[in-house]
Amino acid sequence: MSIRATAQAGASAAGALKVMDEAARARVRQIVEKCANEADWEVNDQHLAGQTPTLEQCQEKLGKDASGQAITRGMWLGQMKHEAAARCVQARLSAERPGGFSLEPRYRYDFNTKVLELISAATEQELIRTGRTGALRGTLVPDVVIHSGNPLRAEAVFDFKFPCPVGGESRWHKYPEGHPFEKYNQGQAYELALQAPAFRVSPILGAYP
Repeated sequence: MSIRATAQAGASAAGALKVMDEAARARVRQIVEKCANEADWEVNDQHLAGQTPTLEQCQEKLGKDASGQAITRGMWLGQMKHEAAARCVQARLSAERPGGFSLEPRYRYDFNTKVLELISAATEQELIRTGRTGALRGTLVPDVVIHSGNPLRAEAVFDFKFPCPVGGESRWHKYPEGHPFEKYNQGQAYELALQAPAFRVSPILGAYP
């Protein structure tokens, strides 16, 4: 079972948890910040002999993706660090807040009814398997959602950002024209749909709006 599916299964089985107080919010924030730093160090240690990548290394082209877009070393390292950070969060929050978080949950938000829907990992895989990926257009997939046992009742949203070189500020993703959230950036979309504060999480910089 994937990390995402494991986290969702834990959430569904957990029941209701207490709404976080200031101390709990600070503790969760500390955990995701530490996971970002550890993921950055782990991947650099594995692939760059412990060194931080230079600008030239970050911009090095490694190939192209399925759509023909260039893949840089910085993008590849960022994906590896996202995966490492997710493993870290899964391990830490499973002990700290069992059932009170989800990793990469996929949501659909209806602008007309203001209704938020959770799309399960199984449903997502079935849509992909059967070639109906159009049904996933306009959905939102934050990295970490903290909640009180129900992923539809978010208390905080975190998205990992691994700028290359490290230390640079990463902006929220902008949606293209024609996208349901084209008037919003990624953080604004999360906050509108999930009605919870959204934070970027980066090595060194920590968590910030």
